[in-house]
Amino acid sequence: MSALTKTLLPALVLTLITGSAVPPATHAQDFRVVEVISGLENAWSMAFLPSGDLLVTERPGRLRLVREGRLVDAPVGGVPAVFAQGQGGLLDVALHPDFEDNHLVYLSYSKPVGDNSTTAVARGVLEGPGGAEGGSGLRLVDVEDIFVAISAGRGHYGSRLVFDGEGHLFVTVGDRQAPPRGDLEAHPAQDLTNHHGTVVRIFDDGRIPPDNPFVDNPGAQPEIWSYGHRNAQGMAMHPETGELWLNEHGPQGGDELNLVLPGRNYGWPVIGYGVNYGGSHLHDETHREGMEQPVHYWVPSIATSGLLIYTGEAFPDWRGDFFVGGLAGQQIARLDVDGHTVVSEETLLSGEGRVRHLAQDAAGHIWVAFDRPRGGVSIVRLEP
Repeated sequence: MSALTKTLLPALVLTLITGSAVPPATHAQDFRVVEVISGLENAWSMAFLPSGDLLVTERPGRLRLVREGRLVDAPVGGVPAVFAQGQGGLLDVALHPDFEDNHLVYLSYSKPVGDNSTTAVARGVLEGPGGAEGGSGLRLVDVEDIFVAISAGRGHYGSRLVFDGEGHLFVTVGDRQAPPRGDLEAHPAQDLTNHHGTVVRIFDDGRIPPDNPFVDNPGAQPEIWSYGHRNAQGMAMHPETGELWLNEHGPQGGDELNLVLPGRNYGWPVIGYGVNYGGSHLHDETHREGMEQPVHYWVPSIATSGLLIYTGEAFPDWRGDFFVGGLAGQQIARLDVDGHTVVSEETLLSGEGRVRHLAQDAAGHIWVAFDRPRGGVSIVRLEP
């Protein structure tokens, strides 16, 4: 994208699911793409402050502030040291639901552990000149880890953060690229004694809720809410139903959109719809009793990352739709969802770059962060 503003007409595509074509999406809307920020290095996540300022994480370990469409030169201080190698680094950022009162910011990151690393979540108080949302000089103080995963590996950190409005924080932890071989049911993502391939549920201070599904299971990690995931990098709480949804990477094919339920096993790597990189056989089967089916899946893979359930006024026909970022697919997949069924799909922003995250501002515009964009533009905004 070289021009400041472009008008794009949505491209319609067909996606295969359970052997049949999903119809092209209804409610297609014209939109324009406004270039906002250039020059970020591996942008990973965005969070809007009540003032309208934007916090953005860069995977190498910097937390940045965007104010009035301009990237503030100095990064926010106080960010914990990260394992900035491969897929690791500073990952998600989220505000506490009561941020205006407590100024708490939550960060997920790859925490150095000896010569290895794990997924961790830290929180700190955002302070700076002019109050918690001042200009340059912003920093996090009283930073503390509230969750450190029992996992080891070089990638697949998961790391999306979502609050449910009832005092709970959900965290995704990837399978850490543990290779699926031999007895697939012995894979770490099928083992409750660690956090590989899980969704974790904790209180906002890191305490373990007593009603978590495995609290009374001897040997199980009590933070686990669901397991059998591969690497979930998109997660959202449905604003109307309160249901938790996530998307997760498959291997070569088999990316999934899942409705997350407590105590459920989502099957990785025993079941799935993908194959090993290179095309060799991987899964024992696509279905098994006691393992959940995805609501939707992608073959071939689009490398899902970022999930937004749209609630704004700017695009009224899109209200309630799911927006899924695609890394390798370099796209946004817009899903028209009826209850627990995807009834149609539309591809937006095809070929513009690796879409890492999506966020909605107060006006209902959709902001898109590119991990590695084409043309150097790191964040764009979709407007009517």
